[in-house]
Amino acid sequence: MSTFRILSLFIITPSCAMAQSAPPPSAPPQKAPTVQERVEVTATRLPEDPHDVPTPIEVFTGEELIARGARDLRTAMSAAIGVEIAPGGDTGPASSVPAFWGLKEFDAFLLVVDGVPWGGAFNPALTTLDLNDLDRIEVLRGPAPVMYGATSFVGVIQVVHKDAAAAGRSLTLHGGSYGSGGGSFSTAIPLGGNWNARLSMDGEREGFRDERTEYRRGHSLLRVGKKPVNDQRVWFNIDANWLDQNPPSPRPREESPGAEGGGAAVRGLSDPLLPEVPVDANQNPAGAFLDDHRLTVMGGFDRKVGGAMWSTTASISQNRQDAFRGFLTPPLDPDAGPDAEAHGLKEKIHLTDFYVDSHFSWKLPKAVTLLLGAEYLHGTGNAKGADFDYEAPFDGSVATQIDKPAILDVTIHDLRNFIGPYASIEWRPVDRFRIDAGVRLNIAHESRDDADPGAGTFSSDKQTDVRAGTNVGAIYTAWQHDQDSLNLYVNYRDTFKPAAIDFGIGQNDTGGQAEGDVRTILKPETSRSVEGGLKGRLFNGRMELEASGFFMNFSNLVVATIIGGLPALTNAGEEQFKGFETGGSFFLPHNLIARANYTFHNATFTHFSQLAEDGGGDVEVFDGKRIEVSPLNLAAVSVYYAPTHGLLGGVSMNYTGSRFLDRANTIEAEGFPTVDLSAGYRTSRWEIRVDARNIGNRRDPVAESELGPDQFYLMTNRRVEGTFRVHF
Repeated sequence: MSTFRILSLFIITPSCAMAQSAPPPSAPPQKAPTVQERVEVTATRLPEDPHDVPTPIEVFTGEELIARGARDLRTAMSAAIGVEIAPGGDTGPASSVPAFWGLKEFDAFLLVVDGVPWGGAFNPALTTLDLNDLDRIEVLRGPAPVMYGATSFVGVIQVVHKDAAAAGRSLTLHGGSYGSGGGSFSTAIPLGGNWNARLSMDGEREGFRDERTEYRRGHSLLRVGKKPVNDQRVWFNIDANWLDQNPPSPRPREESPGAEGGGAAVRGLSDPLLPEVPVDANQNPAGAFLDDHRLTVMGGFDRKVGGAMWSTTASISQNRQDAFRGFLTPPLDPDAGPDAEAHGLKEKIHLTDFYVDSHFSWKLPKAVTLLLGAEYLHGTGNAKGADFDYEAPFDGSVATQIDKPAILDVTIHDLRNFIGPYASIEWRPVDRFRIDAGVRLNIAHESRDDADPGAGTFSSDKQTDVRAGTNVGAIYTAWQHDQDSLNLYVNYRDTFKPAAIDFGIGQNDTGGQAEGDVRTILKPETSRSVEGGLKGRLFNGRMELEASGFFMNFSNLVVATIIGGLPALTNAGEEQFKGFETGGSFFLPHNLIARANYTFHNATFTHFSQLAEDGGGDVEVFDGKRIEVSPLNLAAVSVYYAPTHGLLGGVSMNYTGSRFLDRANTIEAEGFPTVDLSAGYRTSRWEIRVDARNIGNRRDPVAESELGPDQFYLMTNRRVEGTFRVHF
């Protein structure tokens, strides 16, 4: 659908609504973000005030996200403290690459949707994340608590949609740059009796300035729930996502000046990437696609059993991915001619996830809350495909025509089972002091079979790990007056997680192991971290302040590398992460919301060396080097005016500091800001607005590809979008 047609609907839709023969039922006016009680469930699985738990947590309400015009994860998290969201990445333009504590590993954080790990036993399913009809987003910085077996080392993002009992209907239409447009509809469905239901549907097409790059998405979410009686409830959801993408190409960087003999670092380059490859070039073969179709059914209940509350959540999902794409392969020599060597793949991946968590919680004497439970996570992944070589022009001016491989004979089968009984306790010996502690027994088993009949290679590997994970924390209220307070907290976490798998057909499947070692499963990742800081509320809760520092030792970080000229994953020895994060939120009179934050992250390799990628047999040592694409400094400032009636608008600025683009720290990209602007008008029934993103059109490198060696995805181009929303 063209942008003109979509924008024309902004006029037609309200006219049709006013022409109805009978007035629609009155709906509650849209609420502007104000001072209100905020609740999170990520830290302990129990509803609590985020100000009272000994770990840093922010909560962004659905009303605030609407005021920001947020429809993607980067915009939604633009004001979050210490969080960097790079748009796009290897999983396509509809995806993103989050980073916490300076770590941008694709599975280092945990994504949770309505209480269920989104992506299950494998990697966070960011491409199928839907942000329509939200109640809130919770952001926890630091390792996930012991209740989550699909754990994280640096952060948790939990997306919570509106409950099945939520009232009201809304229709949203949007359209903008590069032929983008779409709409969403949410409504309560009367079922009668003690049951409620709510349905959300949305569809969109997003175009980009990059050549032959776009995605088309359709999504629906049905929530059904029984009306709670004495805190007891039953619920289930059905989530269906259809996504077809035409992916961009990452842009190669210049060769490291120290690669052939230790030249000096090139610092502050305005464009450290290969100049022969234009910003929007696409070297994918003609007809490249990256499709992702996912169906998830989830449900659960809360009921009283004796003196305990018994809670269970379960889900099963089917995920089918289909890819046909390619990447430039090193070494790249533009002087040799206009074309470059490229390597492509055709692949089908079928993932099945099953998840169940069941736990009991007790409110005991002496201000003790006890939680006992167990979690089981199963994942089966089957991939089949074939790879091929082709040539592509450096400037991407022509898409190379390739005959898709007819036989997909390379196969990967991976089976994962994670089991974990856990226990946690919360104790308040006095009103102002609280201690939290938890322990989990992690039992992880994985088996993997790889076969490439054409090359005559077959491998099989199994691995079982049994390891405890712990966390302990304390929080003390140093000062309190009415609603205002100042809390000091500290926590320690010992975390374990099996290594990631990316089902890379056409990649080196040795996992970076030494020659003669047939293992294909990488070593599990582990970390030990300490974090402490303060949380403050002032002026009757209208100001929230936060400051924290952290230190984490990490072992066996999974990083991308090159083995035999092909991309691969390997364990990277030991790393160290340290820094501090600070920010403030201001809920001002007259419907103004202001947020500001600054963070310093220092992520370095402590002990890591590997064979040089040129195959010459030399060993490269990276001890003391900063982890690539990890900025030292992040900052954000935003102000939004969101009344219930009248003009609305806002401005936000995010700054990403300088970061190295190579592991040897010889090429440094300069820091850059992005600025967003919003303006519009709303009544209690409808809203019309325009949002401009990245108005400076910065196209800096923000995420490294794990499939295209030494290549980087860029910040999304400038975009302008108009939106019309009506409540009825």
